[in-house]
Amino acid sequence: MADSKYSMEDIVSLCKRRGFVYPGSEIYGGEAGLYDFGPYGVELLNNIKKAWWKANVQLKPNYVGLDSAMFKNPKVWDASGHTSGFSDPLAECKNCNARIRVDKELEKVGVTADEKMSEDELNKLFDENRDKIKCPNCGKKDFSNVKAFNLLVKSNLGDFTDTGERPVYLPGEACQGIYLNFKNITDTTRMQVPFGVAQIGKAFRNEISPRNFLFRTRELEQMDTQLFIRPNENKENYEKAKEDRWKWYLSLGVKEENLRWKQHENLVFYCKEAWDIEYNFPTWGFDEIEGIHDRTDYDLSQHQKFSGTDLTYTDPRVGDKYIPWVVETSAGTGRVFLAVLSDAYVEEEVNGEKRTVLKFKEELAPIKAVVSPLLRNKPELVEKAKEVFEKLSQDKMCEYDDNGNIGKRYRRADEIGVPKCITVDFQTLEDGTVTVRDRDTMEQVRVKIEEL
Repeated sequence: MADSKYSMEDIVSLCKRRGFVYPGSEIYGGEAGLYDFGPYGVELLNNIKKAWWKANVQLKPNYVGLDSAMFKNPKVWDASGHTSGFSDPLAECKNCNARIRVDKELEKVGVTADEKMSEDELNKLFDENRDKIKCPNCGKKDFSNVKAFNLLVKSNLGDFTDTGERPVYLPGEACQGIYLNFKNITDTTRMQVPFGVAQIGKAFRNEISPRNFLFRTRELEQMDTQLFIRPNENKENYEKAKEDRWKWYLSLGVKEENLRWKQHENLVFYCKEAWDIEYNFPTWGFDEIEGIHDRTDYDLSQHQKFSGTDLTYTDPRVGDKYIPWVVETSAGTGRVFLAVLSDAYVEEEVNGEKRTVLKFKEELAPIKAVVSPLLRNKPELVEKAKEVFEKLSQDKMCEYDDNGNIGKRYRRADEIGVPKCITVDFQTLEDGTVTVRDRDTMEQVRVKIEEL
């Protein structure tokens, strides 16, 4: 666990109590695997995405951004392998009808189920280990045979006949739009291989057992980069991508001891090499927040084959033609959000009282400053405080707060990770200075308003 003093239940409780994350459709009893980001959650999420975009587009001269449509021609998912290979192996308890992920249950007993295995091969492996696996719901060991359950979410976009002849899917992953627009980008920009394309996009998974709060959900968002390179120039570019991504998490303020690398031993069908960055989550420990994949020429080759469009690239510097290879980085925004929040969460004792505080790096903090009048019933203080708030709000997200005493305001600000609390008092009216209280040290200093 990231810190034995705190559990994921502490994090979830704070998220609901302070408006970071709400259960989806809560007034109707909720819906498994769906969550809504609240007023502070959406600010934190947007700040994470801004930091990612800055690192992967703004600061990289050979990268451009993209926002592709979620719906795509159904053949896209045939070409990508999702209609045939994007599935979870499931078995059903004959006693209580609960479903289990067979590969995950086998993993718990030390048996590895290769992602490339057929249903017959999985059933053989499952049969050999049935006596070790209990239903997590009722404890019985009586299961059906293993069946592959496809994770793509179907839609009826433009099809009102309900014949199912042309199934349309919500995206199983966000990155396919980048491959579809490779030719458009090379035709309409000055990008030359090697160049990268970055995108933040939605993906949907028909997860049978969403779990661990934001970690495994049915609707998610991915921050992807695809670096198009010359064939066989993957090794150096791959190592550079790994180095860049590791450093990015440190730049967010995530503690290095809570991160680790994990190499994939059983590669998915499109990968030559794959490593994950894992974060040490409270309660369940290390788990993936980002994958770095060497996809070779699989994606463009598949789309060229299925679309009939020539996606070969003519290198203007050398004159040769080839299908570019791809080095991919892919992070889930919800998982990064949860990692950042978990890493920032601290409970400490101050003057005999418990203080819960989120020690975000300032650029990620949802609210950068809270401005308060010392007393809410003094019109001159209120007027001045609102003037300071309006001035600061031109440049950053701030809040005005005059509810309760100053101590309570500080505690509320601490729980949402506000770096600075600014108080307008009677001395402000005399010399134009305010009290600025620091979140982490709790020290207070007098600062002139124009210097804020």
